Amino acid sequence: MSLWARVNQLPQPILEQIRFIYGSNFPIEVRHYLAEWIEDRLLNMPVYTNDQEALYEQEAANFLNQLIMELERTAINLPETNFTIKIRLNESARNFRQLFSHNPSQLYQHLMNCLHRERQCVAYPDECVNVQDPEVTEVFNAVQQLQIMVRTNENDNRNLMKEYEHLLLEVHELQKNRAHLETMENQEMRAHGHNQLAQHQKLVNDRLQLCTGKRLALVDGFRKTILITDEVQSKVLNKYLSQWKINQGFAGNGASTLSASNLDTIQAWCESLAEIIWSTKDQIRLAVKNKSKLHVEQEDVPDLLPQAMLDVTNLLKTLITNTFIIEKQPPQVMKTNTRFAATVRLLVGNTLNIKMVNPQVKVSIISEAQAQQTQQTNKASEQSCGEIMNNIGNLEYNETTKQLSVSFRNMQLKKIKRAEKKGTECVMDEKFALLFQSSFAVGHGDLVFSVWTISLPVVVIVHGNQEPQSWATITWDNAFADVNRIPFQVPDKVCWNQLAEALNMKFRASTGRSLTAENMHFLCEKAFKTNLPFPVPNDLTIMWSQFCKEPIPDRSFTFWDWFYAAMKVTREHLRGPWMDGSIIGFIHKSKAEDYLLKCPRGTFLLRFSDSELGGITIAWVNEGNDGQPQILHIQPFTAKDFSTRSLSDRIRDFDDLFYLYPNKPKHEAFDRYTTPAGPPRNKNYIASEVRAVLMPGPTNNQMNSFPNTPSYNIQSPDASRDTPSTGYQNSTIMHL
Repeated sequence: MSLWARVNQLPQPILEQIRFIYGSNFPIEVRHYLAEWIEDRLLNMPVYTNDQEALYEQEAANFLNQLIMELERTAINLPETNFTIKIRLNESARNFRQLFSHNPSQLYQHLMNCLHRERQCVAYPDECVNVQDPEVTEVFNAVQQLQIMVRTNENDNRNLMKEYEHLLLEVHELQKNRAHLETMENQEMRAHGHNQLAQHQKLVNDRLQLCTGKRLALVDGFRKTILITDEVQSKVLNKYLSQWKINQGFAGNGASTLSASNLDTIQAWCESLAEIIWSTKDQIRLAVKNKSKLHVEQEDVPDLLPQAMLDVTNLLKTLITNTFIIEKQPPQVMKTNTRFAATVRLLVGNTLNIKMVNPQVKVSIISEAQAQQTQQTNKASEQSCGEIMNNIGNLEYNETTKQLSVSFRNMQLKKIKRAEKKGTECVMDEKFALLFQSSFAVGHGDLVFSVWTISLPVVVIVHGNQEPQSWATITWDNAFADVNRIPFQVPDKVCWNQLAEALNMKFRASTGRSLTAENMHFLCEKAFKTNLPFPVPNDLTIMWSQFCKEPIPDRSFTFWDWFYAAMKVTREHLRGPWMDGSIIGFIHKSKAEDYLLKCPRGTFLLRFSDSELGGITIAWVNEGNDGQPQILHIQPFTAKDFSTRSLSDRIRDFDDLFYLYPNKPKHEAFDRYTTPAGPPRNKNYIASEVRAVLMPGPTNNQMNSFPNTPSYNIQSPDASRDTPSTGYQNSTIMHL
């Protein structure tokens, strides 16, 4: 099946994208009726290097001639019933001859890019389906309009050059006639010569005025092209590329993976803009050169070409410096002497042939103050505040992906120099960043660009116990950073609902399931240490200090410490039951008791402990001595306990637990996660296993236990617990 046949099986939104990419100057009917012919000639074309430019140009010219001939042949062979298509194909052949004969490589490269995009869409259709806002369509249309304007300017420039040539011939002839007139002695012939010379002078003046008018019209065409290019470029860079960068921060908090197709679309726009700008720059240069040949100064006619050249050069500089981006961010909590990776990419590297020189990229780590200085001066800082190994690489072009990028896979931070701390600041509050910088020439080497880009903020740690607070700093920054901020300023007070969404996003990414509305409300009351209405008011705000600096009342840890520990134990030990919905987790103890009092004996639920970091407890219904329901809470389990025996195995061990709230048999909820009994490692021995048992106490004397087995406590009762809990033991049971 041809590529085009597979493309036509894609969803309608993707087909619309492909139509946009081909543009108005390459009708989609041509792609359809010449599908196999185009694919046979372009899909397996050789790659030409920089020193084979002449071969590439020749191949493009041959392709254009063959394409025109194939269009005409196809049109002839179509049945008369396809009269409209015949006309369309013949028109396309004429247009291709007129528009691209002087630059066949433009059409050739355009088709190669379109086929590359088709293959991407066929390979990754889900990534290519993106909801387009109306402005996306406007950008596509504007780029197509600019491409038409550029070709119009090229034609006008070419026609003006012919007029200049005619004018120069006329000027030369006029000068020749004037010199000849000076040699005439016959008065009558001299008078006649003066008349002819005056007529010739008028002809030259008229032609000069004609050239001047066409030149001013051409300059106006340049001006309009530059103006529209500036508008489109600003939208692409300031809206779409900036949003992509903001989304990188959200991704750092666990948002959905950034769509590769979004960046590929932005790159396609940037490459088109680079072609438009560079072509316009070339045309202005040509217009300046042709004008200088006249050696004619017209004082009453302003020379607008130098300003146009300055404007288009500034456009190019803005485009190049803003499209040097970090595609894969380094880890935002970075441990010294630990290997890490990052990838940078230049979105216009292919179009401007920067790929041919493989520019070097250097990486350094800078402080927040140095990042601010770099942004203010728009110049990469020569200073650094640390030492990074394996920090130099070269941008390389990938023919398959059409990307110019470099991946640093083995960087390592060896040393870090910290700023002096103020007040209550700690090392986990201090933000650094990686600075990527490069320099390269464009065109014929007359333009040299120094580019740089700064990573998302990074917190540097030396020990694993610094991770929780470091992630508080990064989570807050990723959620509330403004794209145009001074590095790395963030608000000290934010809307709770926005923070709650960030916490939910992070918990979902870490554990596989989102928090419920009830969970979120509980977290809010936990953070504010008070009862609050449901739903929470939109104007409720929370301070940075409330989030991660001030301890929870009667506890030695902060709200963030507690939340992070719950997330960590869920990710590492409870992921399966959490994803199944078997763990409620974030719920008030009193509300859990209210739920359970309505249930039969043996019903239980799981909630995160209020008193122990990373602890999860089982609340369950037992029958008291008076026959009334009684809610008991098993001493919280932590990661240390789960390293001995999993939660599911422990629930299986406790014979007094029957139903997961509200009424699900516990074996249905947890058996899939229990550890099957294995054979003894040595057949000469009797196998044994560790089991958890509930310890009999004054309020649970009807519970089952194993009184005659060896046992030991792996965790003593915690005197700081907020309510009495039932203890448990691990016992070794022999299987004969």
